[in-house]
Amino acid sequence: MAESISQENNSGLLLLCVDLQPIFLQAVTGGESVQRRCAFAIEASAGIGVAVAFTEQVPQKLGSTSQNLLKLVAAPNVFAKQTFSALANPAIRDFLVARPTEHILLCGIETSVCVHQTALDALAAGIQVTVLTDCVGARRPEDARACIDALVRAGVHALPSETVFYSLLRDVTHPFFRTYTQLVKNYS
Repeated sequence: MAESISQENNSGLLLLCVDLQPIFLQAVTGGESVQRRCAFAIEASAGIGVAVAFTEQVPQKLGSTSQNLLKLVAAPNVFAKQTFSALANPAIRDFLVARPTEHILLCGIETSVCVHQTALDALAAGIQVTVLTDCVGARRPEDARACIDALVRAGVHALPSETVFYSLLRDVTHPFFRTYTQLVKNYS
């Protein structure tokens, strides 16, 4: 996995933040921790040059993405959806083609529904997927574990966010390394 995302040019990478709306963050086990770890992933992505996009499940009824997370990105790409899989939404599929996306780093809610279906649809579309295991949440942790296991068997990578971003940095000479290590300390 590290070889598949360790590259100098991060243009084919995307951090896709799924349904990080306050109503869901309050409903999942450890929602505050999920939000904090997602904030870490968003800041690390922005600093290393990985694009960030957000989905929102029926925002007109359920509210928008947590403002604390949106403000971490200068010009966030936000997509409303009614589907469980983000990739079932034509606007998101068009966005992935337009920028072209080869690998999605996936975080958000809910592991056993939207994250699971998004990961499978991305694989089916020929896009590599890494679920950031410390950046996803579910109402029932045992369901989340079963889904992560199933995704790994299907070909999805499942790793903690720090592991993934250290792989992208590759070594201490990366210009973002010092800032990144400060982020690690701030979010630990």
